[in-house]
Amino acid sequence: MLEEAEAIMLPGGQRVKGGIKNQQLVPDGWSRWWLCQENLLNVNKYAIMHRVDIHARDLRILDPFLSYPSTILGRDRAIVLNLEHIKAIVTADEVLLRDPFDDDVIPVLEDLRRQLKSPSNHGNNLDANFTLHNDADAAEEDDSPFEFRALEIALEAICSYLSARTTELESAVYPALDMLTSRVSSRNLDRIRKLKSQMTRLTARVQKVRDELEQLLDDDDDMADLYLSRKIYGASPKWSLASPNIESKISRASRASVTAVQDDGNDVEELEMLLEAYFMQIDGTLNKLSTLREYIDNTEDYINIQLDNHRNQLIQLELILSSGTLSLSIYALVAGIFGMNIPYNWNDGHAYIFKWVVILTGAVCILVFALILAWARQKNLIGS
Repeated sequence: MLEEAEAIMLPGGQRVKGGIKNQQLVPDGWSRWWLCQENLLNVNKYAIMHRVDIHARDLRILDPFLSYPSTILGRDRAIVLNLEHIKAIVTADEVLLRDPFDDDVIPVLEDLRRQLKSPSNHGNNLDANFTLHNDADAAEEDDSPFEFRALEIALEAICSYLSARTTELESAVYPALDMLTSRVSSRNLDRIRKLKSQMTRLTARVQKVRDELEQLLDDDDDMADLYLSRKIYGASPKWSLASPNIESKISRASRASVTAVQDDGNDVEELEMLLEAYFMQIDGTLNKLSTLREYIDNTEDYINIQLDNHRNQLIQLELILSSGTLSLSIYALVAGIFGMNIPYNWNDGHAYIFKWVVILTGAVCILVFALILAWARQKNLIGS
C-alpha cells in the first residue's frame, strides 16, 4: 500500500490535499482509486478499454481534444458519459472519471465520493478518489442500481452547471440591455454583441444535452442498454474475470432491482422517470435561454425603431433644408439676372424699382417655401 501524504503535486504546480504520495499522472489524464487498497492508481486508455470492455471509438468520445456532442452510450458492461466537462465511464460497481483535477470536475468528484463511498471509508480523509465502488451495506439507503445513482449524480451536476451559467448570463444581460435602451452607443452595442455570442454558445450546449436525453427517452432499447446490473445478474460468471473488482458481489440494491424486473427485460420505468426529471430541468434551462433571446430580440427591435425614428427626423430636416435652398435659389436667380453686365435703357431713371424687386422676390421665396412645407405636411412627409 502506498504511503499517505498531505498533498500531491499536479501538472502546473497545483496541489491537492489528502492525496497519495509517489504517484505519477499519466499523459491521457485517466486516474482511478481502488477502495480496497486505499491508494491512487493511474492507468492508460488500453487498460480501461480492457477493463470495461469498450471499443476505442467509445473511448475517443471522451477525448477532450476532440469535439463530440453530449452523449450517453449504453454498452454491455459500461455506460459512456460525455456531458460537457463530465467525461466518465460508469460500470455496475465503479465510476472512472476523466480529468479529475479540472476545476469544473472537482465538485462532481466530491458528490460522487460523498454519495457513493462505502461506510468503511468514513474515517478516511482522502481527497483523490477517482473510482467509487458500489457497497452492499450502503445500498440499503437507496434501492436504485449503482449505475443509476452515478448517472443521476452526473445529470444533476451538468444540469446544475448549465443552470448556473444561464443565471450568470441573465444577471449580465438584463442590465446591459437596460443600459443600451437608455443610451445607444458603440460600447453598449459591442457589449451586447459579446453577451449574445455567449448566449448562442450556451444555448447550443444546453440543446445538445436536452436532445440526448430526449433521444434516450424516445428509445426503450437504448434505455434498456443502461441497465448494467440487470445484464450482470443474468450474465455468465466468467465475466468477473474481465475486471478485478467484479469479484465483489453485486450490491443488494442492484440485485433487488434486477429481481424486480427479471420477468420483464424491457421494463425501463425506473430509468425513464430518472431521465424525465432531468429532461424537465434541462428543458427549463433551455426555456430560460429562449426567453432571454426573445428579450434581446425585443430590445434590438426597440433599438431599431429608435434608430429608424432618428433617421426619419434627419430626412425631415433634410427636406426642410432642401426646400429652403430651393426657395433661396429663386432669389439668387433674380439677383443674377439683374446683376448681368448688359447695358439696357429702362434702368435709367428707375432706381426706386430696386427695393420693390427685392421685396417681391423675398415674398415669392417665402411663399414657395411655405407651399412646399404645406404640401409635405399634407402628404405626411414631415410631422405637424
